Amino acid sequence: MPDRDGEMADRDPEGRPSGRQETEDERLDRNLSELLQELRVALPGVQVLFAFLLAVPFQQHFTSISDFDKKAYFATLLLTAISAALLIAPSAYHRLTFRYQQKGRLVFIANRLSIAGLATLALAMTSAIMLVTNVLFGTVATTVVTTSLVLTMFFLLWAVLPLKRRLKYRDEGLPLLDPPRDD
Repeated sequence: MPDRDGEMADRDPEGRPSGRQETEDERLDRNLSELLQELRVALPGVQVLFAFLLAVPFQQHFTSISDFDKKAYFATLLLTAISAALLIAPSAYHRLTFRYQQKGRLVFIANRLSIAGLATLALAMTSAIMLVTNVLFGTVATTVVTTSLVLTMFFLLWAVLPLKRRLKYRDEGLPLLDPPRDD
């Protein structure tokens, strides 16, 4: 497809190779679509965890758990709520800026919100594992080891792996994406 000047674009507006023959509008549409698909994967897990956590205090033996477990539960609940808010925020942002020609800004902000939401989700899931491990086994060593392993797993899979690739691209001379300019 030709860009606004009638030329085929295989570079983004900043001159970086995009690997595709698409206009800036097509690239933004694709980026937004990909982001929304990724959110569709994460959101059901957050919603199920949140629903489960909301029901827990109404269970018969909840009042007999330790103070540590109550605090861990509350931290998990809050982290899950924050994660849900961050992951749903791009939809709210899109609705409130709809038809204002802000797709570039939307993609940039939605990306940042999604990263923050996934980081918070990793913490919420790690906290949930910590809580369950402590309730099941009641030993500090088992709780600490299990929690550390789970947190390390999330950190490696959700941060180190993609950042390693991103830094490799940068080292190959491909600049990192800058925020869109407000025109």
